[in-house]
Amino acid sequence: MNSLHNPSRRAVVRTLAGLSLAGIAPVWAQPNKRARAVTAAQIVDTSTSQIDVSKDFLVGSRAAWQEINSRGGLQGVAVKHLVLEVDGTAASLRSAVDTLKNESQCVAVFGTAGDRAASQLVAILGRELPELPHVAPWLQNVEAIVSLGTFTIFASRQEQIAHAIKSLSVMGISQVGAVYGSAAEHSAYKADLQQAANALKLTIVSYTTPGDLRDLAQSLHADSPRVLLFVGGTPELVRFSQGVEKQEAQRYIIAMSDVNLQSIQQMGMSRFTPMIATQVVPMVNSILPIVRAYRAALNRFFDEPPTPLSLAGYVSARYTHEVLQTLEGPINRASAWQAFARRSTVDLGGFRIAPDARSRGSAYVTQSMIAADGRLIG
Repeated sequence: MNSLHNPSRRAVVRTLAGLSLAGIAPVWAQPNKRARAVTAAQIVDTSTSQIDVSKDFLVGSRAAWQEINSRGGLQGVAVKHLVLEVDGTAASLRSAVDTLKNESQCVAVFGTAGDRAASQLVAILGRELPELPHVAPWLQNVEAIVSLGTFTIFASRQEQIAHAIKSLSVMGISQVGAVYGSAAEHSAYKADLQQAANALKLTIVSYTTPGDLRDLAQSLHADSPRVLLFVGGTPELVRFSQGVEKQEAQRYIIAMSDVNLQSIQQMGMSRFTPMIATQVVPMVNSILPIVRAYRAALNRFFDEPPTPLSLAGYVSARYTHEVLQTLEGPINRASAWQAFARRSTVDLGGFRIAPDARSRGSAYVTQSMIAADGRLIG
């Protein structure tokens, strides 16, 4: 069943536009009256192609800020979590940026989701709000987007591609297919896949179409690669898998972290085709303290199952708070920018974030899988 028809998820989507405050510190927290109010803003793209990422990412972020504020916020002051919803258009993103300009208490924008909004925001903030730190965005093509004010923490798609292809080479596979969900993904990532494949002495066969991905899948034949790397979003993967499942040959699909396996699992699209997705955070069933804290916060504040994407949202908020906590003087955009620019190593309950000096994210990548019988593994 489609996740958007799940009552609790539908409620999250329905209230995205009206969310502005993620939590308020309780009376007993005794906030520091000398400290000024602090706002952390988050831009989320709720357009059809991005919502499978954004809805879960936002749930994790909201859970984190509610947990943080219940424990005293930032230096005794509750942090206002300002959520700005965009619909994929330039006009809505422009409106969100104008709001940021008018929010003088906003010291950082964090956790921008999904990738398209994050990529566009990097350029806009670089031109118009260079003093506002852009922290832990869900940014896939990190290497191609350079900005002094963007502080990434997650592994790029290039890192994910290298991890996926390396795991295939270890398995003894010599040929893989690369399926692109759109012409834009083909243009952005074809060279990366080819380079990674060449380094591991793998042959790669590319597939793209301006038409229906289901028809593209059905065009595969007996000699086509059995293992397919998919670069695209959840809706595109679902459509492609519909065509793959109607073939007699068993195939395996490996997708990147932009794909929401839980949504696909609920939609029942993987009964015959095992799917693997890279992810840039620990497994949601990990015993790491950060993951246990995430599951506890999710259980406390939301009726939602754990997912890698909501864990990523939780991590983005916790990282933002952790760095802001290091400020000793006034908390403002300038001091926050300097704190993030130090790119200090942060250990979030066993998940070590050590961004390099080139403002790239980490190299941490792992994988989850939907088995042929529909079970989610990892």
